[in-house]
Amino acid sequence: MSQDLMGVRVAIMATDGFEESELAVPQATLAAEGIEVHIVSPERGTIRAWAETQWGEDYPVDKSLDEVSSHDYHALVLPGGVLNPDNLRTNEKALTFARGFFQEGKPVGAICHAAWTLINAGVVEGRRMTSVPALRKDLENAGAKWEDSEVVCDSAFVTSRLPKDLDAFCSKLIEEIHEGRHRHQHA
Repeated sequence: MSQDLMGVRVAIMATDGFEESELAVPQATLAAEGIEVHIVSPERGTIRAWAETQWGEDYPVDKSLDEVSSHDYHALVLPGGVLNPDNLRTNEKALTFARGFFQEGKPVGAICHAAWTLINAGVVEGRRMTSVPALRKDLENAGAKWEDSEVVCDSAFVTSRLPKDLDAFCSKLIEEIHEGRHRHQHA
């Protein structure tokens, strides 16, 4: 547990259909560092994971989007899956919440298909990033500089491709949370 991360709060924004490991691994890794982690979703209750090829566990939602602001957290994590970001990218409250972290210079981590949400939030243009390879063209069309790398960090914006990259993703995310706000991180 890292003493200097005590009192730090991180939001993991997700809804039904998130890839289970892409929420569970960052959640456990951040909590092990002493970070308070909240699952934030459009509505209270529970959200259901997708576990590679079938439905996974239900996860309790800590806060609804109506109850939070980017001001309440030090960083944001966006897990992938296909259904999860596809739903979040059309939710204006989710887009506003995500956009706030970029405007405030706070670390944001996105893995796999999560970039869909960030394309609609209007925050990827000119940014170096990676994702699941299927999103490469979507990101390039939105103005991102896509790379096929385990983890890419562009001024506190941490992205990874797939669950196999979670160790590198979590390690880089924690490093960025340690550093705090970045003046070059902006929407």
